[in-house]
Formats: sequence, structure tokens, C-alpha cells
Amino acid sequence: MGDPDGTAEVRAALMRMRRGAGLPVAFGGLLTGARQFRISDMTGTTTPVLRGLAIRTGSGLGGKAAALTRPLSVTDYQSSHVITHEYDAAVAAEGLRSVLAVPVVVRGRVRGVLYGALRRPLTLGDRSLTAAVDAARELEQALAVQDEVQRLLSVAHQPTTADPAMWEEVREAHFELRALAQRVTDPLLRQELLAACGRLAAASSADPAGRRAGPDVGLSPREVDVLACVASGATNATAAERLGLRPETVKSYLRSSMRKLGVHTRLEAVVAARRAGLLP
Repeated sequence: MGDPDGTAEVRAALMRMRRGAGLPVAFGGLLTGARQFRISDMTGTTTPVLRGLAIRTGSGLGGKAAALTRPLSVTDYQSSHVITHEYDAAVAAEGLRSVLAVPVVVRGRVRGVLYGALRRPLTLGDRSLTAAVDAARELEQALAVQDEVQRLLSVAHQPTTADPAMWEEVREAHFELRALAQRVTDPLLRQELLAACGRLAAASSADPAGRRAGPDVGLSPREVDVLACVASGATNATAAERLGLRPETVKSYLRSSMRKLGVHTRLEAVVAARRAGLLP
């Protein structure tokens, strides 16, 4: 999406986990190698010692959670007998005691780990664990969407002789991503989803030099949503059902889109929107 390294998504997940779990400290990062991830983002920390720390799969609490692909927690990190202690110095320097770790797993592959921590040796309850797992699941969804966008972008950059069926898949996926963005409650993630849709549409309509084929047109996000759905072959009634709108509202968006695009039919509106780089 807008951030190919996923750091923005990690940051948003840590903020959600910290708020939901009531944990003063949260940190985490994504894989940087076959068996290693790096702490890239932190919130609530008082020192920089954790930033950039490379964690090997199987080592420490997070490494063990990644190896087992399940959440783990310890009441007192330094004295725990169930983990290895390669990272004790950094954990102690930050003053952390009770720590939980949740792996981030996308399509069966561990992509990173999120941590939450207290500065006291207290047992972490179900609320903390549930909030941490929920944050990890949202991050997994964001990374899965990011992967799909990158795949579709690679298709969009293929020569115009690409398989027409593949283009239809790109267009249907573009609509589904836009529809998903409207259901996302996190504003940062919603903005990134819409930005990814914009990149996909622009890449599809660009000429070989990377220039968009048409002029800028000021369509609203909902007008683009409706046109994206119509472009997939949906009727007004189907578009209304898929977008959670009334059929009359869909018609209204179509009329305003056609007026802005200077056209008179649904088909002409879709073609004009594609030329303007608003649809793939």
C-alpha cells in the first residue's frame, strides 16, 4: 500500500493494542529475513534500546511465539524459565517485567510479532491478551491487502495484451478493496486502502511512460465506489446491496458522476473514469 514496508500498519496496530489492552508499552516489527524480525516501532517506551533490535525465531519471548505461531506471555521476563534470555539487557534497560507477544501470521506464514508490556511483574489477564490478538489480526488483514495490491499492481503494469480475464480480476479486486475501505474503522488504514486503490487505478490507466491518459476529475470517493461497482457489471440494485446504499442513492451518485465527467451514459462514465485514472 502506501508503505511497502508495512511500518505504518505496525504502528497503527501497536496503538490499537496499547489502548485496548491497557498496556503502557507496546512494540513490534516485521520479518527482515527468513528467521529474523526487527523491532521497528514502539509506543510508551522511555529509551531507544529496543528500536532496531533483531529477534531470531525461537529466541526470547517473541521469537518463541513466532516459532510456535501462538501468543505467549511471561509474568517476569528476566526470571522466566520458559524462554531464552538473549535480550535481557535491552528488556531490563527499558524496565519491562510482564510481557506478552503475539505473532502476526498471514496465509500461514509468520510476518512479525507484536509485544505489550508492563513495568511491574503482574499476571496479564484475558483483556490484555484479547486486545493484543485483535490488533494482530487487524494487522494481518492489512498486510494481506497490501500483498494483494502489490500483486494486482504487477498485473496492471503488464503490457495491454495481458489476459482480459486477468484485467477483470484486477477490476473486481479494485472494487472489493474500495468497499472494504468503507468498512474499516481505523482512519489511517482506511486512508491507506484508498491510496492503494488509487495507485492501482492510476497504474492501469497510465501509458508506457507512466503518464495518466486523462485529466483530473473531482469525483467523490463514493462516486468512484459506485462507478467501480458498475464497471464490474453490477446493476443499480446490485450496486446498492454491495455498497450498503439505497438504489436511489446509487442513481444520484451515477448522475453526479456523469455530469462531472461530461458524459450521458453509465458505460461512457466508466470509460471516462478509466481514462482519468480513477478506475483500472
